[in-house]
Amino acid sequence: MAEQHAPVQGTLDDLGIPLSECTFVVVDLETTGTRADASGITEVGAVKVRGGEVLGEFSTLVNPGLPIPPFITLLTGITQAMVAPAPAVESVIPGFLEFAGLERGSLLVAHNAPFDVGFLKAACAAHGYDWPAPQVVDTVALARRLVTREEVPNHKLGTLAGFFGVADQPTHRALDDARATVGVLHGLLERLGAFGVETAEELRGFRSAPTAAQRTKRHLADDVPAAPGVYVFTDAKGDALYVGKSTDLRRRVRSYFTGSEKRGRIREMAALVEGVTPIVCETGLEAEVRELRMIAERKPPYNRRSRNPERAPWLKLTAEDFPRLSIVRTVRDDEAPYLGPFRSAREAQLAREALHEAFPLRQCTRGITPATPTAACVLAELGRCGAPCSGAETAADYAVHAAAARGAMTADPAPVVERITAHIRELSEELRYEEAAGHRDRLAAFLTAAARSQRLAALSAIPELVAAAPARAPAGAARTGWDVHVVRHGRLANSGVMAPGADPAEFVEALTGSAESVFPGPGPAPCASAWEMECVLRWLETPGVRLAESAEGWTCPVNGAEKYRHLTDWERGVSAPAHR
Repeated sequence: MAEQHAPVQGTLDDLGIPLSECTFVVVDLETTGTRADASGITEVGAVKVRGGEVLGEFSTLVNPGLPIPPFITLLTGITQAMVAPAPAVESVIPGFLEFAGLERGSLLVAHNAPFDVGFLKAACAAHGYDWPAPQVVDTVALARRLVTREEVPNHKLGTLAGFFGVADQPTHRALDDARATVGVLHGLLERLGAFGVETAEELRGFRSAPTAAQRTKRHLADDVPAAPGVYVFTDAKGDALYVGKSTDLRRRVRSYFTGSEKRGRIREMAALVEGVTPIVCETGLEAEVRELRMIAERKPPYNRRSRNPERAPWLKLTAEDFPRLSIVRTVRDDEAPYLGPFRSAREAQLAREALHEAFPLRQCTRGITPATPTAACVLAELGRCGAPCSGAETAADYAVHAAAARGAMTADPAPVVERITAHIRELSEELRYEEAAGHRDRLAAFLTAAARSQRLAALSAIPELVAAAPARAPAGAARTGWDVHVVRHGRLANSGVMAPGADPAEFVEALTGSAESVFPGPGPAPCASAWEMECVLRWLETPGVRLAESAEGWTCPVNGAEKYRHLTDWERGVSAPAHR
């Protein structure tokens, strides 16, 4: 084993490492069979390369602790006598892992990688070594996308080595085959360059060749800064087609015009794109919020989600003498309690059914005037409504139920939880599992919305909050400065990066002094969309964030819906949607 020592490479957390700077560890194994759980490794060969230069090689026979089948000996030439004095695999794995440097960001390459990686992972697991989970490049899969059947009859290693004119031909010995795979890899990487794949991230995402439209539009990324922010793709008329965000605008914009972009609709968009507008942002949170606001404002056709936050449904307990639960699209300044917003009217309907199961609120939509009673509906006969429409229930008696429902929506949902969970248990004992699942979904929809509304309302009640976190830095680099944000009534009002050594008090004073003026309004999310507020909340709850100033206390109800978070695990995906 011989290796040239080179500087340690940054990890792949630094997305966008040029392929010419990546360290590739090309590995090949010889084994006693095809199944990692029933066969053993007989030989390991590996070559480490970077920028076309061989940095080192690793080669050793391995005692598999198993008989080598005759057909394997015939194929590889490796005999039982050859491996008898060789080290066992538990002695080989540490040396290979140290050589490969997979934890330091090297890319692992193999021809038919699932086979070799499967054996290496199994060996690590069997002998107590942590598998570093590197980025894996499979030259078979890559060749199938880049080398057509018109060019080669198959994608076997020997065939590809001959096609690319590789000097080292495979021999079914580990090091020889690893050397041949290096040559094939270089041939494939050369072809990838024609498709605009130049970084480790683009290689990981490469699925097929870019379209002609994508290739012709690649120059649009040339003038985009390599900085965090928001980008807007526009058509010939200047209308927005798509809005996105990234920590590196140039790299992200460029990826839309390479083979790493595999979304059909986005490939279709590439034919329409005539320009890109970058908007550099101070912080990641600012970029996330700007993206949401711009999508909602400009409603670009190729953004599927977050385009119409104003159309999100809410569940409201109406403000009238005999309140009822109503699904609405607008939050009004009427002092009524609101739950939501929901991702769909169906979710809002489930939450309403949960409340109706716990409280005998009327479900009719007509106005009720005690002076002109009407006939009661079937719900009164079933005991699910006190029939205030007929005069059977007074306004004072009905107000008790309405107040209890309001309390469950805004403070303590225990009455709803207790009623529905008891019903679920009864149905389960009677083996009526489908009915029980329906009640389960209603409870989960209600609790998710209640928890969300309570979290939003708590944040929106604070006139001004200032928080800071260590500024993001590339992996391996020291963090410098602080990301500082001003939040007013739940809305991001300003952001900035405080440099090391700056006076915190002066910086915060200047930041708050230039922040957007925000005035309170009705509902849980009066000054920003619920999606924006949830972005702010996620950032505030990130480890390392420090609360610098707060005009008021930040509290949620002690016995609020968050207490029942474990019950909302039943529900799938009710949280804020992804933006793309």
